Amino acid sequence: MFRFAHPEYLILFLIIPVLLGIFIYTGIIKRRKIQQFGNPELLAQLMPNVSKIRPKVKFYFQLTAIALLIVVLAQPQFGTKVEKEMRQGIEVMIALDVSNSMLAQDLQPSRLEKAKQVLSKLVDGMSNDKIGLIVFAGDAYTQLPITVDYVSAKMFFSSISPNLVPRQGTAIGSAIDLAIKSFGTKDKAGRAIIVITDGENHEDDAVGAAKLAAENDIAVHVIGMGKPDGAPIPVPGTMSFWKDKDGNVVVSKLNEEMCKSISSAGKGLYVRADNSNSAFRVINNELDKLAKSDIKASVFSDYNDQFQSFAMLALLILIIDFFVFERRNKILSRFKIFDLKDKVIK
Repeated sequence: MFRFAHPEYLILFLIIPVLLGIFIYTGIIKRRKIQQFGNPELLAQLMPNVSKIRPKVKFYFQLTAIALLIVVLAQPQFGTKVEKEMRQGIEVMIALDVSNSMLAQDLQPSRLEKAKQVLSKLVDGMSNDKIGLIVFAGDAYTQLPITVDYVSAKMFFSSISPNLVPRQGTAIGSAIDLAIKSFGTKDKAGRAIIVITDGENHEDDAVGAAKLAAENDIAVHVIGMGKPDGAPIPVPGTMSFWKDKDGNVVVSKLNEEMCKSISSAGKGLYVRADNSNSAFRVINNELDKLAKSDIKASVFSDYNDQFQSFAMLALLILIIDFFVFERRNKILSRFKIFDLKDKVIK
């Protein structure tokens, strides 16, 4: 497994475009000043030792060296040893609705973005538990198999959008069925499915799927996203809203009755999300009540530093840069490395 020991230093990469912008700007200013003295082609003949390509080569060498040194500061590492650990925890599968209706903005900034915030807080509150993620609309897909890798889980959360599922709709039942199959072998660890949706189920028997989960000792909790009054659904990249075939604006409403029916059949809780963190707290308290048991987890225990190769490459580039002069050198010019490029630029 690859990681950075100090990923906070990667923000220094913002320096790269700034330096590139400064270099381009100073080049423009330099050319304008030369034009003030006369015809650039005539002036070039008066300055035979001036090279146009060499300063650019030196700059890009230096820019590459800076980028490599930033990587060195971040300290790249590779995991070399995998160990099996026993942890006391529970298993939780998240089924997240990514249908277009989740783009409605009766919750700020939107139902889907609010759902991501709830998920992030749930993961932040976990330590030894396993978590998995299923996304669904007209179909359901496993986005993240059940794992203890919380870093990967939060990375997946940030990339979630309705584009992940090609067929639109709301197949809550399929998502619950897939979540049931995603758990490991049955043991003493408490298991739960958290369905995050606006309840607009149009595809299958979600209540029946929740009953099946309960029969397998898996509680099904539902977090309702949206408000009963509803809101129009924005069309991404435009200032308009989705409309039906008659040209009327579609208003998506939270179907609380469906959400309550699913949670009741799954012997779980239903809670409606709002612009506070109350839904997260209620569900988190309920998860704390589940029985915790030994869970096997594969983790990388040893990491080897890999920054040395980046440091050596940066040093090599700086050494090469030292021998590249901005003006033509009498000794090195016999190799004619840059002459062809200079002629092309002229």
